[in-house]
Amino acid sequence: MNRFLLLTCLAASLGAQTLDPRTLTLFHQPPDIWPTYNGDYSGRRYRTLDQINQSNVGDLQLDWSFKIEGIPPLRGVGKAVIKSTPLMVNGVLYFTVPDHVFAVDARTHKKLWQFDWQDQGGHLLGQRGVGMYGNWLYFLTPDGWFFSLNAKDGSVRWRKKVADEKLQYFTTMSPLIVKNHVLIGVGGDAMDVRGYLESRDPETGDLEWRWWSEPQKPGDPGADTWPNQAAMDHGGGMTWMPGTYDPELNLLYWGTGNANPVFAGQSRKGANLWTASIVALNPDTGKLVWWFQASPHDTHDWDNVETPVLFDAVIDGKPRKLLAQGARCGWFFVLDRTNGKALVSKPFSGTGNWAKGVDDKGQPIPDPAKEPKVDGSMIDMPAMGATNWQPPSYDPETELFYLNGTEGYGLAYLYDTSNEPEGYGGGGSETFDARSALFALDIRTGNTRWKHEIPHGEGSISGGILTTSGKLLFTGDSSSVAAFDPATGKILWHHRLAAPVSNGPSTWTLDGKQYVIVGAGDTLYAFTLKGAKP
Repeated sequence: MNRFLLLTCLAASLGAQTLDPRTLTLFHQPPDIWPTYNGDYSGRRYRTLDQINQSNVGDLQLDWSFKIEGIPPLRGVGKAVIKSTPLMVNGVLYFTVPDHVFAVDARTHKKLWQFDWQDQGGHLLGQRGVGMYGNWLYFLTPDGWFFSLNAKDGSVRWRKKVADEKLQYFTTMSPLIVKNHVLIGVGGDAMDVRGYLESRDPETGDLEWRWWSEPQKPGDPGADTWPNQAAMDHGGGMTWMPGTYDPELNLLYWGTGNANPVFAGQSRKGANLWTASIVALNPDTGKLVWWFQASPHDTHDWDNVETPVLFDAVIDGKPRKLLAQGARCGWFFVLDRTNGKALVSKPFSGTGNWAKGVDDKGQPIPDPAKEPKVDGSMIDMPAMGATNWQPPSYDPETELFYLNGTEGYGLAYLYDTSNEPEGYGGGGSETFDARSALFALDIRTGNTRWKHEIPHGEGSISGGILTTSGKLLFTGDSSSVAAFDPATGKILWHHRLAAPVSNGPSTWTLDGKQYVIVGAGDTLYAFTLKGAKP
């Protein structure tokens, strides 16, 4: 499909809003929409909006808030928490909590409609949003149902079963729309099931292709990284966060989760491809084009689903198409996104001492001495990972990559020493001297350019990150949302909230005014400049 036709399709997918398709590229969207989970295909969470900037951010004030009400407490979890980043199209916000979709007028913060579902046993800890195509929304319930709703009123067009909750699969991601494909992934560790990514037809919901996170049988590419068929059949590698997409290369980039059994790796010796990896797929066929494994033979529950962020930069005097990821295993990677070649592989949390170094692909080489043990094995980063699903950001002006993470020391334990462990088989705990921090990483060296650290016991950085051309970085902590100088880390503004920031902040313009939207607990908050006029 040529560029113009692709962009015309994207313009049509935004419904009644009139768009010049030439404005829709990999990195830029019109200012008055936020049409995908990450705002665009790149995953940068950077917007060229500067009505709110360093000179006036002190005048930022709360314009409205929307509190979720009337929903029973979630089973074993409590009240609903907004982890989704709302879409904003045609002046309407669309967002989710588990089992529920909301449409809210972005001008009046009045609820337009609400869709409810009775979960039958899925994973209720998080639900991260909807996808949109034309006038249709796409939504995954935690228990494996894939819905298409009419954006106008929330009525159901159809539903399809895409995962079996009885096998402990769960479905909590925001669907990603690429051309005429709705891409959906799965999570689930407890039953040692195989991970997969699916493409579904936006008209009917029918399956177009399925890519499995492990080879299908002995002799297939990658099968030599598993000991036998049984290990591949139960190997994990879940796909529970949205990926990114380059329209020019026509490549889809996705992160995969940990191998199973989670902490007990003795029955699955080998690197265990394609778990804990970044994979590049053809979105039209699901064919694997290249891969890079961030945590070979993972035995620490280090899901590698963190956003593969796309950007262009000059490296060694040459313009390069790049991909960067701040991985849960505590390493920062910068890859050539055309072929997966590593340009930077460097720890950002601790020294990365769970690895003995890197191989010729730039992949960490696991140190067997740091695998979980019955009496515990210590590493110089938190046992459950140095970061997680919260969205990072890349600012092309500073050329820095930002993520919220943690430092400290952790112990990983092995509970099941049998030759055929099942489930988790161990656990990570006992994090010592834990420190939460906002990291600013140099894309050429991996060095930490600056770091905003919260001392142990004094709260934590929370939620995701947003950067703008107003030379601002927005993120949150345990009690407030804050704006930083992205070049230096200086705090420029903050506002107290009733709960920690729980989603990725977003920004857009409406009637000529720029808004910053933040979810915290069960409430959405919209900020704009004091006295701002269209």
